[in-house]
Amino acid sequence: MIAGALALFFVVFPLSPHSSFTMATMIQFFMFSIYGMGWNTIGGYGGQVDLGKAQYVGIGAYTTAVMLIRWDIPFWLSMPVGWVFGPLVLHHRVSPFQAQRPLFCHRHYCHIPGAQDIFEVWNFVGAARGLGISPIKYAPPDFLRLIFKEDIYYYYVILAFFFVGIFYLNWFRKSRLGFQLRCIKDNEDVARSLGINVHWAKIKTYAIATAFVSMVGSFHACYVKNIEPEDTMSLDISILIALMAMLGGAGSLWGPIIGAGILIPLKSYLKEWLGAAAGLVGIDLILYAVIIMLISAFEPRGIWGIVEKVRRKKRR
Repeated sequence: MIAGALALFFVVFPLSPHSSFTMATMIQFFMFSIYGMGWNTIGGYGGQVDLGKAQYVGIGAYTTAVMLIRWDIPFWLSMPVGWVFGPLVLHHRVSPFQAQRPLFCHRHYCHIPGAQDIFEVWNFVGAARGLGISPIKYAPPDFLRLIFKEDIYYYYVILAFFFVGIFYLNWFRKSRLGFQLRCIKDNEDVARSLGINVHWAKIKTYAIATAFVSMVGSFHACYVKNIEPEDTMSLDISILIALMAMLGGAGSLWGPIIGAGILIPLKSYLKEWLGAAAGLVGIDLILYAVIIMLISAFEPRGIWGIVEKVRRKKRR
């Protein structure tokens, strides 16, 4: 009932009076919800604390931007290429599940360093200056290249991705791979004794998570039209994605959405109100930390864990 009401609200929101700032915040909310859904597959259900997701945001964004600017390849063709690039980088650069890898990766933690540094000196992708998609080169609305003047078009595109992400994640958590991941998360040795290929299950899930993130990265390139390595690949973004899922409830369907629903408005409005004030830069990060510490002290499973506790009490 609540989910249906929220879905209806999301569909009719652009038709109601709103500011451009509120519209931008809503689009950011959907983007980070999908980022969180991707993280949730490997971080929530698989139990791997992955702090490398921002690199795949950047790979998706740069793949779409480069292919559009240099070869005029539409968004809907370049976006799947970003899906492929992400897992290829995973396979050929660093596997986050092999114990012999560097310090950044071990059994329950992964951060793959270096991609941002490479992009900042790679002239083909604009180096540290980044790339810009010309909004006047193509006549909007251009649905093939995803070039629009009004944010309402971007809103409904990302809303469609959001709904697809929810339906997919709902299927995923009930799938064979979803059950395997929960078994791996509880006890890898027991999972192996049951015949589960632990390494391959993690690799498949990491590829799924990467597809989620790079898809929205591609959207990000067309939406903001100017991308830089710092804006798309920084560790801060990876941490924020993980924090949202953990705050809402890692390993639950609604956790990433709840977390994004709290932290994205905070991020947007606090930066608007306080970010430019002397001595207050970074206060939003402090507030995120305080909120997460308070929630974790009360319920380690996040806000969704609190909701489930309340529901169980009502049933008694």
